[in-house]
Amino acid sequence: MRRILAVIVLAAGVAVGGGWVFLSGIPQWVVPRPGATPDPAAPPAAAEPQRKIRARLFFVAEDGLHLVAVEREIPYGEGTVEQARRIVEAQLDAPPPPLAQAIPAGTKLLALYVTEQGHAYVDLSAEVTSQHTGGSLDELFAVYEIVNALTVNLPAIAAVQILVDGREVDSLAGHIDLRRPLPRSFAWVAEPAAPSSP
Repeated sequence: MRRILAVIVLAAGVAVGGGWVFLSGIPQWVVPRPGATPDPAAPPAAAEPQRKIRARLFFVAEDGLHLVAVEREIPYGEGTVEQARRIVEAQLDAPPPPLAQAIPAGTKLLALYVTEQGHAYVDLSAEVTSQHTGGSLDELFAVYEIVNALTVNLPAIAAVQILVDGREVDSLAGHIDLRRPLPRSFAWVAEPAAPSSP
């Protein structure tokens, strides 16, 4: 009986001692040893290059007598309205030489929306009228730079109406009727550009 009791006590002691060794070792497995440095954080992923599309923009030819289409890479916009905004913003930029810009410098896009009928309403800042030269041909070119850029590049847009500071206007400089959406026209474009998909 004493022998059985001694064996039980010995076995219990071994079990307790082994458990203590096991538990005392856990912190060494889980927690880094003193002086050890944790793995450095992975470097941030490189920013993906901005997606671009090719769009046709319209600028005044060197002779000043007509518009010409120029292909440019512009930022991609998700959906028709956002892509239309990107196109108008690009159209307001300076053209490549020797072409000229019919839209007055400093003109900004304030808002843009598109109806279910495919009519785009482009709200431009007051500079488009206050800084305009006043000539009928310049006014015609300024209007159709915007109208053609949107209708050629975006099949969902059939016509464009230009607003100024959130309001409908009769014209930019007294010559071109802007009281309704205007469809594209290649009458003043040197080489008519076929519609392109974004």
